[in-house]
Amino acid sequence: MTRRLTTTLVLPLLVAQLPTWSAVGATRPNIVYLLADQWRASATGYAGDPNVKTPNLDRLAQESQNFCNAVSVLPVCTPHRAALMTGRYPTSTGMFLNDAHLPDEELCMAEILGAAGYATAYIGKWHLDGHGRECYIPPERRQGWQYWKAAECDHNYNHSHYYTGDSDEKLYWEGYDAFAQTRDAQQYLRDHAAHGRPFILMTAYGVPHFPHKTAPEKYKAMYPPDKIQLPPNVPPAMETRARQEAQGYYAHCTALDQCIGDLLSTLTETGLATNTLVVFTSDHGESLGSHGVPPTQKQVAWSESAQVPLLMRVPGIAARTVTTPITTPDILPTLLALSGVTIPKSVEGEDLSPLLHSGRDADRAALYMCVSPFARNVPREKLSEYRAIRTSRYSYVRGLQGPWLGAAQAPG
Repeated sequence: MTRRLTTTLVLPLLVAQLPTWSAVGATRPNIVYLLADQWRASATGYAGDPNVKTPNLDRLAQESQNFCNAVSVLPVCTPHRAALMTGRYPTSTGMFLNDAHLPDEELCMAEILGAAGYATAYIGKWHLDGHGRECYIPPERRQGWQYWKAAECDHNYNHSHYYTGDSDEKLYWEGYDAFAQTRDAQQYLRDHAAHGRPFILMTAYGVPHFPHKTAPEKYKAMYPPDKIQLPPNVPPAMETRARQEAQGYYAHCTALDQCIGDLLSTLTETGLATNTLVVFTSDHGESLGSHGVPPTQKQVAWSESAQVPLLMRVPGIAARTVTTPITTPDILPTLLALSGVTIPKSVEGEDLSPLLHSGRDADRAALYMCVSPFARNVPREKLSEYRAIRTSRYSYVRGLQGPWLGAAQAPG
């Protein structure tokens, strides 16, 4: 199978017809990128989950391009983040395992946008340094991010650490970290409201990644385990644990939905909303017992693990549901094009901005994969090395022994 699958001839024709921001003389948009960790695509009100309460995301979906066939190129933390930053596939960067170091020579999102005049800010979970989850990450290893309040990886949500500036002093977020990180992001927006210089603010949250039981009690009380409706593909032997984990999982989701609502309100209050591109997505999904895969696991090819939510609220572009499949390396070139920034030759993903401008969909396939599986407690028959493609109608997965899975719509 080829590493990259291309679109039909529709996209090149549309590209030639559409103006960029710079061509029409518009101010380049700000970008607010909201990255959740382990949020499955189905776990929102707008996607039809009968359990979860996500009123702010539901409103955002009504104002956004809703990519309903978005997949994580390799559904686990570090590989997704590397592909997002570089627009390149894990097989090109070598970033196909957790806790690997993203090579310094890779050209990354903040470096590209910074060279185009953007201020760059990163808050939250990084997981691309590879020098240890507690380590201080010096500026030269931050891949172009200027404002920095981040940690390599910490899922102790009520006592999680971060570093900032040039100091190696370990600091701790106050209380539940998603709330504290949101307050910091809100302050960044207020501080930059009158600057005139475009910025990208990435807030990379740790939730709803496990541990689920540490979600705020206020939100856990909204989800009694015996009231949670499990999908029919959760086997009876896993139902009890799945409900227990789902309680905290959905609680984290609703808490983070509140954070997103607060940030969107700040964009409106500061007047930034009219020229700010807002993205909400996740690095991968969560099995929660579906197909007999234990809760907290990902990496597998089924939609619960591989499919992610992806909303893009783009100034001047009407909201709609986008059925064209998209994979992680496509996000960077699409954002660059929407911002009027030249896409570097190193980027392997495809610019899908013409589809957003035109309101059309294209016949294409999105590639995702597992290069070197390392999940524990997942039966071998449910997780092995694979390559997969997703179209708007089908998913097809091939392992080392041949065809593994084919399904209409999605492997769900």
